Amino acid sequence: MRMKCFVGFILWAIVSAGVVWAQEPQKPLTLEESIKIVMERSLTLHSAVVGVEGSEYRRKEAITNFLPLWTGQYSYTKWSFPTFIGNTITLTGTAQTNNSNVYNFNTTLYQPLFTGGLNLATYRSAKIGVDLSKETVETTKRDLVLQVRVGYFTILRAEKFLAVAEQQVKNFEAQLEVTQAFFDVGIVPKNDVLLAEVNLANAKQQQVKAANDLATAKALFNILLRREVSTPFEVVDILAYKAFPLSFEQSLDEALRLRPEMKTAQLNINQAKENVKIARSGFFPTISLTGNYSRSSDWWTLEGGRDSKPILSDRWLVQALATFTLWNWGDTYFKVGENKVKVTQAEDSKTQLIDSITLEVKDDYLNLLTAEKNINVTEKAIEQAEENLRMNEERYKYQVATQTDVVNAVTLLAQARTNYYGALSDFNVAKAQLERAMGKMYP
Repeated sequence: MRMKCFVGFILWAIVSAGVVWAQEPQKPLTLEESIKIVMERSLTLHSAVVGVEGSEYRRKEAITNFLPLWTGQYSYTKWSFPTFIGNTITLTGTAQTNNSNVYNFNTTLYQPLFTGGLNLATYRSAKIGVDLSKETVETTKRDLVLQVRVGYFTILRAEKFLAVAEQQVKNFEAQLEVTQAFFDVGIVPKNDVLLAEVNLANAKQQQVKAANDLATAKALFNILLRREVSTPFEVVDILAYKAFPLSFEQSLDEALRLRPEMKTAQLNINQAKENVKIARSGFFPTISLTGNYSRSSDWWTLEGGRDSKPILSDRWLVQALATFTLWNWGDTYFKVGENKVKVTQAEDSKTQLIDSITLEVKDDYLNLLTAEKNINVTEKAIEQAEENLRMNEERYKYQVATQTDVVNAVTLLAQARTNYYGALSDFNVAKAQLERAMGKMYP
């Protein structure tokens, strides 16, 4: 009995602890935590990182072109009649066997000495490919950070819009109570009550839409973070104004200096130049050193004849070889010309990239300034709209103002708040886009 009570107490404690843990409020998600999550889970970033590994394999593969190549062959030949082992007549003559079976082992060691710069240029091109893959990783990281920041501020924007819609509903509910009280004592007609009810219904519809917009923004953010689409979470409110410290010229200088796309463009030019050297190597001879050893017998173990006769052939050679391409109908010349054109194209692409970055920084900087000005304007508009609503509500209580005046005042206040939070969100998004255009990860 005591044991049952003890076990029951333990189960009760575990369940109670689980209930308390389940009721514990979830910690709001910060922007820094969101960026960390997406960096750990993004498949796009994972593919870019794996691409670096693949490029590193290609670089190591290019190193093998400098090293000797060792090959071996073992063959069996069945002749229709007994034959000689060895294909040349030496001072000792040739060895004839009574067997028509011939076994041969051959091994060759090949070492390139000069390839006209082909191997060196191939290695340098592969090494540049590794650097290009690394820059792709950096570009991907910056794109992901921008997506997280924009998604984060989109959620905050939707939350503010929902709060404005909820406040508008409360204002119209208060207005309906006042109007209903006035109607009950015969001060206002039934039409005013109906109008207040319609305005309240419209405000509730806007509230539902704002709630749906917030749910959609959170769903998109969950997908970006590779979580279940309906995972509930809250975010820390960082929707605030902080002046941007740099001028346009300073922002552009940082963009041209820090953006990984600029480094990628230069690497593309360097790689194209190495490809010209690869094609040009066809104009030069190749020089190599070859060592060969061959052994033949009429017995598969290559140890001698079947009848204990030394039917065996051994030989080795060392050969230096220079190979010239005397005429290939201009194939090498055309390849060099093609790759020179690609160098010019890569240089033009870099120039176009500079123009594109300049325009991007300019556009983002102007958007930042526009949102900054709108913040100041809409902030003052909220104060004026709040005072206007307060005055119209007081006047309506004394029947100096109409219900239409109050409705307009509530609508103007909601619009002013919406414009303010919209401008604040636009400023933070424009700032994130500008910092991405400057090549920054996250300030």
